[in-house]
Amino acid sequence: MKDFNFYAPTEIVFGKESEEQLPSLLKRYGGTKVLVHYGGGSARKSGLLDKLFALLDGSGIAYVELGGVVPNPRLSLVEKGVALCREQKVDFILAVGGGSVIDSSKAIGYGVGYDGPVWDFWAGKAVPQSCLPIGAVLTIPAAGSEMSNSCVITNDANNDKRGINSNLCRCRFCIMNPVRTFTLPAYQTAAGATDIMMHTMERYFTVHEDMTLTDALAEALLRTVKDSAVEVLRQPDDYRHRAQIMWAGSLSHNDLMECGTTKDFATHKLEHELSAMFDVTHGAGLAAIWGSWARYVLDGHEARFARYAVNVMGVDNDFSDVRRTAEKGIEATERFFASIGMPTSIHELLGRDIADEEIAEMARRASHDGQLALGNIRVLHEADMVSIYQMAR
Repeated sequence: MKDFNFYAPTEIVFGKESEEQLPSLLKRYGGTKVLVHYGGGSARKSGLLDKLFALLDGSGIAYVELGGVVPNPRLSLVEKGVALCREQKVDFILAVGGGSVIDSSKAIGYGVGYDGPVWDFWAGKAVPQSCLPIGAVLTIPAAGSEMSNSCVITNDANNDKRGINSNLCRCRFCIMNPVRTFTLPAYQTAAGATDIMMHTMERYFTVHEDMTLTDALAEALLRTVKDSAVEVLRQPDDYRHRAQIMWAGSLSHNDLMECGTTKDFATHKLEHELSAMFDVTHGAGLAAIWGSWARYVLDGHEARFARYAVNVMGVDNDFSDVRRTAEKGIEATERFFASIGMPTSIHELLGRDIADEEIAEMARRASHDGQLALGNIRVLHEADMVSIYQMAR
């Protein structure tokens, strides 16, 4: 087992009517002038924004608004948010939405106290030294950004999608009301469940195989999300299963599932190039390439994939052929993704064939012109990335 530090400072307020605690949370964490940051019209149409604004008005907390966050959040809106926070002397950012809104809020928080272009952090030219405090009202369980130290932004000038990590951006609090997820479209629900599972799988498939408790936690989380996703797609207002998914999303990406391990995250990095180039839904992109990644890295790690097959996917253990058990687990995962409406190939994701030139460009970007290798269970160089994209096509 690898030595580790575990740090998860975010206060979670979970349950029905949890939004009512917003004023007291903001006061506790020093919010006196708040940027309320959100996405499209759903937060307003659902009545959530009006409720939050009424709570802020009733408690005398000043605020300004900035909507317009889209999936794969854009640098241009981040820059607008930085300018707005400076102009209005904002001292706290409240993200109302899912991972894209929270990541956009984190990026704004980084930029307010920095003199140069905020993209410097993602370009590797600077390291964040400060971040405005951030809180979240989560409406889409998927990214886990509400408890993570990561922030992924797309530079819309060149479609470059990159992530950075720093504990400075961790949310002070997150309000989670599963009722707010009842109206999520089926596709978004399925993509979110896929992303949650992948956050744990990126940590589960590792070269460290002696962390029994972490493995058991990961397997339980994966089984729970898999089963609950089926239930909420059948009955969208199933509170119990919506709650399981919402809580799992946070636990999957707050580093608990990597205690004692070394995470891989090659599939995520490969998918970032898909969503940057084609603006696809992140969870769907992960489903489209995971099976190809798994088959590509399987050699030498059959036992770990076989354990996953048996303990998560319910595959019968063929003790005489560990590799076949492992392969059945990969096949079962792809069948599960398909059963909830997720693609299992790039063609299915895009609705067309992907060209060799597009694959080469994604691999070039993912490898930073051949200078960066990805992954841990098997280190991937640019040629390996091309091969995985080709297998997934």
